[in-house]
Amino acid sequence: MLDLIILSLHFFICFLISVAIWRGPKDVDLHRSSTGTAEMEPDGLILIGKEDDIKRSQRITAKVNGREIVVFYHEGKFHAMDSRCYHEGGPLCLGEIEDINGQACIICPWHKYKITLETGEGLYEGINPLEPSPTPQWQSKGVKQRIHKVTIDNGNIYVSPPDLSVSFDSDYFADKYKNSGDLAMEK
Repeated sequence: MLDLIILSLHFFICFLISVAIWRGPKDVDLHRSSTGTAEMEPDGLILIGKEDDIKRSQRITAKVNGREIVVFYHEGKFHAMDSRCYHEGGPLCLGEIEDINGQACIICPWHKYKITLETGEGLYEGINPLEPSPTPQWQSKGVKQRIHKVTIDNGNIYVSPPDLSVSFDSDYFADKYKNSGDLAMEK
């Protein structure tokens, strides 16, 4: 009987370890206060993290007023935007950054939508059928993704709270995943 109890305890501990490994480490949310949101400074800026840490990791996600954002460090510049793609809510923090027509773009890992880091414009490759030999060219769909202003001060990275008086397509998914706790990485 004792052997059965020890064996059951062994399997239970193995189960707990496998669950811990499966869930993995959570997305880093640096400098949270006890309420679970990023710390707001007296000037209204929200502290995201240390400049050197973000440069080293190249990207970091954080919550700003419950809203998931991602901060990228690419080619010497910091860029911040809503972490969910405007199209179907794909996790932009998992996307690759590519240069398209001289613009740094994040590529959504779900459907390969291209979004400029600088402006949040959605890009697509289109042709003009009226041209005699139409060749595909990159075109803008307009600004689709909410961009957040980044400020660097004394080795810290801050973002400005979003101006919600102006709406963007990405707001739908930002609201859908607001206060959800974890970034849902699967479709």
